[in-house]
Amino acid sequence: MRFQLLGPLALADGPDVVALQPSKPVILLAALLLHANSTVSADYLQRAVWGEDQPATARAALQTCVLRLRRLFTKHGVTGTSIEAVPGGYRITAGPPTLDLLGFRDQVRRATALAGDPEAELYTLKDALSLWQGSLLANVRSDVLHRDEVPRLSEERLRAVERVCDLLLGLGRCGEALVDLWTATRVYPGHERFHEQLIEALYRTGRQSQALAEYRRVKGFLLDELGVDPSPSLRQLELSILRGEDLGGGGAVRAAVEPAPASASASAPVPAPGPGATSRVIQGAAVPLPAAAPGAGPVFPAVPHFTGREAEAAAMAARLTAPPPPGADGGRPLTVLVSGAPGIGKSALAQHVAHLVRDSFPAGRLLVRMTRADGHPRTADEVAAEVGAALGPARAGERALLVLDDVVDADQVRPLLTPPDLAVVVTSRMGLGGLIATHGGWVHRLTAFTEAESYALLLAALGTERVEAEPRAARQLTALCGHFPAALRILTARLLTRPGLRLGDAVDWLGDDPLARLTLTDSPDHSVSGLFDRALDRLDPRLSEALLRIGAGPPELLGESIETDGKQNHPPVPEDVLEQLADAGLLEDGPPGPYRIHDLLRAHLRRTVRIRNRRTEKV
Repeated sequence: MRFQLLGPLALADGPDVVALQPSKPVILLAALLLHANSTVSADYLQRAVWGEDQPATARAALQTCVLRLRRLFTKHGVTGTSIEAVPGGYRITAGPPTLDLLGFRDQVRRATALAGDPEAELYTLKDALSLWQGSLLANVRSDVLHRDEVPRLSEERLRAVERVCDLLLGLGRCGEALVDLWTATRVYPGHERFHEQLIEALYRTGRQSQALAEYRRVKGFLLDELGVDPSPSLRQLELSILRGEDLGGGGAVRAAVEPAPASASASAPVPAPGPGATSRVIQGAAVPLPAAAPGAGPVFPAVPHFTGREAEAAAMAARLTAPPPPGADGGRPLTVLVSGAPGIGKSALAQHVAHLVRDSFPAGRLLVRMTRADGHPRTADEVAAEVGAALGPARAGERALLVLDDVVDADQVRPLLTPPDLAVVVTSRMGLGGLIATHGGWVHRLTAFTEAESYALLLAALGTERVEAEPRAARQLTALCGHFPAALRILTARLLTRPGLRLGDAVDWLGDDPLARLTLTDSPDHSVSGLFDRALDRLDPRLSEALLRIGAGPPELLGESIETDGKQNHPPVPEDVLEQLADAGLLEDGPPGPYRIHDLLRAHLRRTVRIRNRRTEKV
């Protein structure tokens, strides 16, 4: 017996399929299956079954639903799957053979492992997509599940469809890709990636005029319905078509299907690549991004919803693409350093600029993660060997771009700054003043967004209609986030999964406990508190203790000492410690004093100290 969740909720026994009739036990079953093998709280199950306005007897009625569901299992001969009562809620056990959602995810993982074999990956992904059987949860009448869960599941399918079309284009099977893309673009008119793929497929099958007409149609839709311009990658694709450039048969084989990242101007994983990318970014490895002919399309992907940092992006692009000054010996590569606090948007800016300047680096572009998944730095020798292997021998007169992301110290970088035809963008939480002193370069120190930049990010991520319907609430939300890019990205991700939530209501919800709410419940690593905890873990213990003291103490700890009755109550933190914390991106330049601390970080530090004190008291 198999549960079918990817369509109307049904039970399948071989070729026989029984679609379940709408009922409260069926809602309960759907909620449990959506979180199979995990404990689902009774509170969540009650909201799923009865909505936000629950009857007073909801807890007892939930137990009755569980009993009815167990009888349903007995009636249909369901074996090997059971509903367990566990502390705090219930859990249902299932595996890929008994639940199509788990089977789909298992096949997608298998496809990811086959990224080096496009034909095998394509076959595996098509097999995964065949498990989808119509309108998702059509017979499950739960506003909560359709609001919170269905969009996430739909996004998983869309990413798989995108990848299938990428593979077809990369394999030169553009006509086959058109079949899926005509449907996808009409069903999801605001999904720009499908339009990019359709336009590319039309152009590569000799339908240039049709491809340009499709671009104009998409541009009109985006302007009329959403009030936005086409993305940079769509505009670049149109330009490539107008130039008559060869987009190439392999230009669309991209990164394997992965969870959707938090992107835009916050520090975030690299988003799904756009047209022209031929390889993927791997955590902890140097990954070559070979170039096609100049102008053939982006290689570093455009960062979705990238906003703000206009001056920094323009300055970086100008410096990276400028010819060497007269009389320069060309003995050292050009270096640009992007530094700032964790979550401030360093990686996004670097990737955005790398995308903008792609045509100026025909020898290739390379993104290197300088820390491992556990936060430990990679050795300079290890990185140097991989970079050398990835870039290969330099071709005379051709430049390459190297992006070193999340550098821990200058010694990681110096061995890589040797080829004269190399331009290097370094992102780091550290100021790396020693590197600039010995090797030169330009520095861009990022701070929090301005109010206008924060508002623009909400517009880009949530859409003009939703934001401008409640502009005052939108600005209150950005203020609650402290105009901090990582916090804004987490907030917009949460609001996107709750399209029915008014921004005014979100203000009250977020204001109650910003640190607790600025987290993605299905991805706990994406949280403001987690970001700050990882930053503290990377500090020397002496510095982390000083930062906790600053956060829990009065503002004057960042300046002059406070005196009461002639006695010094709070001696100031030594200046060298403040300097090191500022260099690590955890203190900002004043005013009012020489340094200040971001409100979200201060709140996190105070909470950390309270928790530690409570644990000490218990002992």
